Parts: sequence; structure tokens; C-alpha cells
Amino acid sequence: MADRRDPEALEREIERTRLELARTIDELADRVNPRNVAERGKARLREQAGQVVQTARSFVYTREPEDGEPGQINPKAVAVGVGVAVTLTAMVLLKRRRRR
Repeated sequence: MADRRDPEALEREIERTRLELARTIDELADRVNPRNVAERGKARLREQAGQVVQTARSFVYTREPEDGEPGQINPKAVAVGVGVAVTLTAMVLLKRRRRR
């Protein structure tokens, strides 16, 4: 049985569907635009870096800095950080020396 709807109603529905498709295509093009993808990646990286800084700060400071006053630094955390940095530097230097 054939659909006997009003031709004007069908035209309006088709036009509405076209507009929705155009909007969807524009949104997809915006999502895959390399510049926008890079911006989202940078924003995500900044957010993650901020979280890493906060985590590191909580290890280093026993008391957070307040109103320009320096916080109390945890000497054990600083010593561990220096030890890790020295160890990594020594490993890199030894690896370079072995290549020669």
C-alpha cells in the first residue's frame, strides 16, 4: 500500500533531513580537522601535565605554599628525586660509552 502523505509535508521532512545531514557532516569535518585534533591533543596534554605537577608537588611539599609563603619541603622526597636523576644520567652516559 502506497504512503499517501501530503507532498508538502514530505518536502518539509526531506528538507529537515537535509539540514540534519549537513549539520552532522559539518560536525564530523570539524572533529577530524587536523588543527582541531592537534588542539584537543594539546589541551589533553596540558591537563595531564598539570595533574603530574600536582602529584609531584604533593610529594615534595609537606605543607602547600600559602599566600606567597614558601611551603615546607620534604627532604626525603628531594633526595629520592636527586638520586633518580643521578642514576638515570649515569645510565645514559654508560650506554653512550658502550656504543663507542
